Amino acid sequence: MIRHIVFFTAKTDDNLDAICAGLALLGTIPHASHFEVAGNTKVDQISNEVDIVVYAEFADAAALAAYKAHPTYAEATRRVQPLRELRLSADVVAQ
Repeated sequence: MIRHIVFFTAKTDDNLDAICAGLALLGTIPHASHFEVAGNTKVDQISNEVDIVVYAEFADAAALAAYKAHPTYAEATRRVQPLRELRLSADVVAQ
């Protein structure tokens, strides 16, 4: 299993709802076995820059690649990219 974790920062707080809505589109792509979008609670004592987190699980690299190749992925990117500053992504193989 691959855990796909992506962190976003918004250009402004006014963009948070629109970013979440755009990212929620990704949950309609059938290749993920688990998908969620959540706002950062910002309770960490050291760093709270991240505004929104996407967490998804995929059976394997092929499922993750199919997810990223899906037309809805391109649409979500088109909607979210102009509203966000930072995007950091990590793909972790579960042990």
